[in-house]
Amino acid sequence: MKKYLLLLFLLFSININAQFDNVLNNGAMLDGGLGISMIDGNPYYTFRFRPEIAIGNFGAGLDLNLEFDSNGNLRTENFLTTSDYLSIIRYLRWGQKHDPVYARVGALDYATLGYGNIMYLYNNSPSYDARTIGLVFDVDMDTWGVETGYANLAKAGVLGIRSYVRPLKFTTLGKIPVIGGMTVGLSYVTDVDKRAGYIDGYLDDSTKTFIPTDNRGNIQIASADLGFPIFQTSVTSLELYYTYTKILDFGSGSAVGALFNFDFTGVSLRVKFERTWNGKRYIPSYFDALYEIDRFNYDDQSKIVNSKVRVLDNATMDDANGWYGGLMLDVMSLFRVQGSYQRLDKRPNTGRLHLAGEVDPMGMPFVVRAGYDKTNIASEAELFTLDERSLIYAEVGYKPWPFMIVSLVYQWTFTPIRGAENVILGYERQEKIEPRVSFVMPLQF
Repeated sequence: MKKYLLLLFLLFSININAQFDNVLNNGAMLDGGLGISMIDGNPYYTFRFRPEIAIGNFGAGLDLNLEFDSNGNLRTENFLTTSDYLSIIRYLRWGQKHDPVYARVGALDYATLGYGNIMYLYNNSPSYDARTIGLVFDVDMDTWGVETGYANLAKAGVLGIRSYVRPLKFTTLGKIPVIGGMTVGLSYVTDVDKRAGYIDGYLDDSTKTFIPTDNRGNIQIASADLGFPIFQTSVTSLELYYTYTKILDFGSGSAVGALFNFDFTGVSLRVKFERTWNGKRYIPSYFDALYEIDRFNYDDQSKIVNSKVRVLDNATMDDANGWYGGLMLDVMSLFRVQGSYQRLDKRPNTGRLHLAGEVDPMGMPFVVRAGYDKTNIASEAELFTLDERSLIYAEVGYKPWPFMIVSLVYQWTFTPIRGAENVILGYERQEKIEPRVSFVMPLQF
């Protein structure tokens, strides 16, 4: 075991020295470290290597995470499929979201399509033990544009597209305030994973294969939207929008909202506020942060299927209207916070919370990072109770030197339950506690 750790540490040090000798800083970072991780009470020695590079519009990141037990055996849950090995490449990207051209291959962290009425803060890899490679490709040509997202290039999964046009910009009316920048969009998102429509069934114990007895097929959602930029300056902007969404073979809903942006001398503020009107058998923002976990879970003890489509099919209360609010604040990169909350008026278990924040002031010897998602909240008393509807990451660290962070990391996450041929039958909770030593240095090109 000691030989493994010494070898990894030497390799890590060699990488630091080789990368740090370059000459032009472009905001890229080398991030990696060693630690001891407690996973569900069992100790593992961990090695992390997460460099990121950025050259002009191009960016790339790796994510190698090795975990060894006390006997020196590699924990293999991260390396069961070809997709697991490919996902060591965390991402390759060109540009940034909302640039004229934006492309990303790899992990999709909190992806949003359009105004978020179908896909909002979607995460294609909420479990580190079941990472996937996705694709996003967006084009904005001022008069028209396209947004796309595909969750899993290795097999069938969530696939979405939104096309939009600013029709008056083809004419002289495009210079008129508000209506001149009007946007008309159409979206279509589907989940072609065969488990997306499972409502009931049983597990064949001899083959460890799930046999569906009630399958609604692929989930398909279509929508239309209208956007009106009320004003836009170099500092601030306000946009109002309307969306109508239909889940094919199920229900429909609509929403009216506002997007407000403010950027001035290092302070950035983003605010989203929305009112939704939801009919029977309809869930707004169906593909959310925990969709990959909620899509399908089979409890072999109770013989019960818990799936997102089952929740959708049982959403029979009409006029389940609701409010949504979201905020993101960045103050001169000293600290960044974002959060959102949605709750339907009359329908129970519909609350959704997203929180994330980072405090990493330049020149200060500490760092705090945290992220938290929870779905199906019945009451505000449940907001911060950890259970099968929760996902959390938290790190508190001290910097003895600018390039080193000694931290404690806590994760409440999930690990897949696999059947025949590594098919995921569901997820179970996983708790990780890791004292960690990380090295973070600027890369130069």
